[in-house]
This record gives sequence, structure tokens and C-alpha cells, in this order.
Amino acid sequence: MESFAALLPLAKVLAAFAAMLAGIRLRLGLGTSILCGAALTATLFGLPPGRWPQVALAALTSQTTLFLAGIVGLIMALSTTMEKTGQSRRLMDALAVRMRSPRLRLAFFPALIGLLPMPGGAVFSAPMVGEVARTMRVDGEDKVLVNYWFRHVWELGWPLYPGIILTASLGGVPIHRLIAWTFPAVPLMLLLGWVFVLRPGRLRIEETPVPVTTAPTSLAGILGLGLPLVVAIGGAVALEGGIGLLLPGVPFEWGVLAALGAAIVTLLAQTGFPLAAVRQTLTNRHLYAMLLVVAAIFVFKETMEAAGVVRELAAMAGGGVALFASAVFLPFLVGAISGINVAFVGATFPLLLGVLDNLGMQDQTLPYLVLAQFFGFTGVMISPIHICFILTCQYFRVELGRAWRRLVVPCTLLALGGSGYFLLIR
Repeated sequence: MESFAALLPLAKVLAAFAAMLAGIRLRLGLGTSILCGAALTATLFGLPPGRWPQVALAALTSQTTLFLAGIVGLIMALSTTMEKTGQSRRLMDALAVRMRSPRLRLAFFPALIGLLPMPGGAVFSAPMVGEVARTMRVDGEDKVLVNYWFRHVWELGWPLYPGIILTASLGGVPIHRLIAWTFPAVPLMLLLGWVFVLRPGRLRIEETPVPVTTAPTSLAGILGLGLPLVVAIGGAVALEGGIGLLLPGVPFEWGVLAALGAAIVTLLAQTGFPLAAVRQTLTNRHLYAMLLVVAAIFVFKETMEAAGVVRELAAMAGGGVALFASAVFLPFLVGAISGINVAFVGATFPLLLGVLDNLGMQDQTLPYLVLAQFFGFTGVMISPIHICFILTCQYFRVELGRAWRRLVVPCTLLALGGSGYFLLIR
């Protein structure tokens, strides 16, 4: 009986997930389904109904939500305008002449956009994957997996990701040293992506001849066509770094917003400020559906915090299993129920560091931080409410459950690979 009571918080979380997945299955809409899961979470964890409107309002007006909504909105505006003006097609056709491998072309743009640590960035690369796949007859489910997986290959090895920055700060570890230990996750992600997503036999491509294009195919011409992307990615990286060094109290998201705005202006200037394309972008229903999903995800996240979900889960980490729970189970679980790297780092790493301190294992801090990063990131990757996964499925109109099933094996191997690596470095 006592063991059942100890597992009750986990059972409640699983029930909320089941409710969300059922809503998606019944075609209630992604945003509505996530809100239903939030309501059930609030009920099961005893959050008074009178608090629900306050929690929802706090979520919708938080700085994080507003920044993410602005970033996703500008991403959608940029990608839609590139599509409506024909710039995306010209760029893909020009690249096809230079980049002959269709599999490399499919993975290239998600990996490129992955260098920009941007919430919901997969929705930026999704139209590019769709454009590349235009003449390949690639299944929608495969497009989801290519876009989602390769968008995240740099997550544990790129110094601009907030989860890495926060981990280094909490652990008191120089960020370059932390990345030196976590970087093996990058080749492992690339290998798993090839084996389970891209390789012949797994991804079926009906190759067609490289399309004849009137777009410039010189390197300078391709760079010109891709200039809005260069401005978005390069500008965001430079502005994030500059803000971090010169204005440490200013949120780095302002740099991303400014870079995306500049990229849109650059694109409009290149294409002669086409009013029809701008009108189509602003009236795109897909844009507002995406923003609804963003709002629902943050309402769910705020509900979890207000109801004390992570606190109850952390209470399960008692006795002799405390170290395992704080380094493996809780990072994975919080990653899965939040779909955000910063969430599992911020919620569970202080607990892990405290356990290591109590056990006198401070000399093992770095190996255990690496282990927790692998398991937390695995939870984020397999999370059915990871915003990149949801937005990618929505963009390609693929049922979430069908695509999600194909993540189970590579994510399991990612966690196992992290465990083996931990045994080598501890």
C-alpha cells in the first residue's frame, strides 16, 4: 500500500498525458487537448478551481510565453513569406545543383537551424524540409522525423543553448569544460539519425532528376538567396553573445527577435516588398494555430508548477535510490512532461547537486551532470508535448502518435549510450 502511495504522483502525471493523447486522437485539436491535460493535472494534484484562471493568466502574460510567441510568430512570418515569394523554392533548387545527395539535403536545413537555439525552431526548418522533399515523394511521417531529429543534434554540444548555460552555472563548471564532456552526444545523435531516419531501407526516396533552375547556382548566388537565413542565424548568435557580454541583465530573446525582424526586412527588400505575400502571411490560419499551441503548452507548464507536480515527484527520491532518482529518473520524467531542457535542469539539478554533496561525492559532479543531461534530454526528445515535435507534426499534417512511436527506439538507445558513456568517464 505504501509503495502504491509513493508512486501516486507518477500515476497522476501519466493520467494527464493519457488525457492529452486521447484528445489528440479524438481530433479535439492540439491546443485544446493540452489544455484538457492541464485541467486534469490541476484536478488530480489538488489545485483549487479558483486558482485556475490566475494560473492561466500568469502563464499567458509571462515574459517567457510572450517571447516564445513573438519568436514563433516571426519564424512563421519569415518562412511563410519565403514560401509565398518563391525564395524558398529558388534556394532549394539552387542547392540541389550543388548538393547532390537527397538525404544530405533533407538533413542539412534542420541541422543548420539547430545552430540557432530558438524555441520552436523546428517550425522554421519544416517548410525547408518540405521544399527539399518536393520532388522526392517522401512520406509525411519521414519528413517529421527528419526535421525533428536533426533540428536537435547540437543540443548538448552547442554553448548557446540555455540548458547548457544553466547547467554550467548551477554546477560551477566552465561552459567549455562541460561541453567537452557532453559533446559526444552530437555524433551519437547524428549516428542514430542516420540509422533510424535517413539510411536507405529506412527512408524511401523516389529520386528524380535535379530540377532545372533559373536561380543562380554559384556560391555567391546561393548565399544571396539564403541571405535572410544568414541574417536570422548569424544575427541571433551575434546578438545573443553580445547581449550576454555587454548587457547581462537583458533577456537574450531580444537578440533573436531583432535578428528575425531584420531577416524579414532583408527578404522583403530582396523581393521588392510584395504586398500580396505579406497579406497572405498575416492571414495565415496556420500561424494563429501555432500560437494557440504555444499558449496551451505554457498554461500546462504553469499548472504543473502551481500544483507542485515536480515537488511531489522529487519526494519519491528518498532512501537509497536518491542518487539514481535525481540523476536519471527525475531529469527524464521532468523532461518528458515539460518538453523543455531548461525545465529539467532548473527543476532537478539542484536536487542532484544536493544529493552528491550529502553523499560526499563532489568529485563526481561533472560525470553525474553529464548523465543527467543525457537522460533529461532523452525525456525532452520523447516528450509528446515538445513544441518542436508538435509544431512539426502539425505542419506536415501527420498524426502525432504515428510519428511518436518511431522515436522510442532511437531515444532508448540515446539514453543507453549516455549510460555507457557515464560508466567510462566516472
